[in-house]
Amino acid sequence: MASLESNFERAMAWINTSGWAGALLLLVVFVLFGLLLSSVLRRGVQLIIERDTDGRINRLGAGYLSRFSQVFLWVFVAMLYAHTVPELNQLATALLASVSVASVVIGLAAQSTLANLVAGLSLVLYKPFQLGDRLKIAVPGGVETGTVETVSLGYTVLQTYDNRRIVLSNSSIANATMINYTKTNPRVMAVVPFSIGYGADIDKARTIALDLATQHADVEEIVACRITALSASSVDFSLTAWCRDAGTAAGVKFDLLESIKKAFDHEGVEIPYAYQNVILHETTAKSTVFGDSGPDVENKKVTER
Repeated sequence: MASLESNFERAMAWINTSGWAGALLLLVVFVLFGLLLSSVLRRGVQLIIERDTDGRINRLGAGYLSRFSQVFLWVFVAMLYAHTVPELNQLATALLASVSVASVVIGLAAQSTLANLVAGLSLVLYKPFQLGDRLKIAVPGGVETGTVETVSLGYTVLQTYDNRRIVLSNSSIANATMINYTKTNPRVMAVVPFSIGYGADIDKARTIALDLATQHADVEEIVACRITALSASSVDFSLTAWCRDAGTAAGVKFDLLESIKKAFDHEGVEIPYAYQNVILHETTAKSTVFGDSGPDVENKKVTER
């Protein structure tokens, strides 16, 4: 350790830091030194994560702490450089008296950045989600569902099913109410709604739907196929089945809707649509304006579909 300090002191003595040329040369040396340490740190974290085959290391926390340590490393390098150059060291000493005022000004100017930084730490500590979790969250454009791709010092990025990126500040996502589809168990229930007419056979329609769900390769377990409502023109069903994850459940719902429609058409099970009956009654009322009798109107029943 003593030899390392002596070598460092001899190197600093060789570089004249009192002049601009020496200060710039020393800056280049410190930048290269910082880049080397940053690369070693980043590579070390990657190797640790790659060798963790059991999943004991929290990927979200490791990535966030790696980025945080990068910032701390460069702050340390900058402080060491300022301490080495006499002019900068004297300037730092002169500004020490006003450091409290400067800290308040900097804190007010960067309060949103600091809020995102602290919110990122809370996400790492409380672990409401992990990398790869599927979240449903409200955004300015509506409700979106995406997979957590990365959590940086200021922002969290979600990847949607159509390969879009939703970028949210850490403070906003920390205060948001979200649905985590894969927090403890990735299994999701697929809910398939369909309807039949009042004249159709309920048991036949239920049997067809259950057979189609049983034959689907992505359905792990069928829960039920119950009547959920007696609507104005239809009997409404809800077929529920367990699938391995949310993406699979969405695909199962779309497949079964198409299969049920084709099977009902083939078996003659009516799938109703809204219609309205308009009834015109016979009238013999006389017009009070022209004083003549209005034409007789026959009883009619008009069905609009």
